[in-house]
Amino acid sequence: QVQLVESGGGLVQAGGSLRLSCAASESIFSFNAMGWYRQAPGKQRESVVSITNDDCTNYADSVEGRFTISKDVAKDTMYLEMNSLKPEDTAVYYCNAKRLLPLQRDYWGQGTQVTVSS
Repeated sequence: QVQLVESGGGLVQAGGSLRLSCAASESIFSFNAMGWYRQAPGKQRESVVSITNDDCTNYADSVEGRFTISKDVAKDTMYLEMNSLKPEDTAVYYCNAKRLLPLQRDYWGQGTQVTVSS
């Protein structure tokens, strides 16, 4: 069973920075894509950014230019560097990994809380 463990959330003032980590229990090469999602209170979970196996990225407009996704394949870990944080970035952030074969399957971490104070 694939396990994804997030860390790095916390409380930060507006304009500050945080780095989230997502450690996978298996080689991240085994996933077709990985990404970060977030869910704010009373809202649906939304995609923040995704990265494919060949490092193609897709950022949500709301975070483009402020957030950066990266991977360390030696550590089987994905990161999300978040800069210029805004109160509207407050949410629980989830790590996601996708496999397409033999059947499409999504794996999720437990989530980490990010709170940005104004």
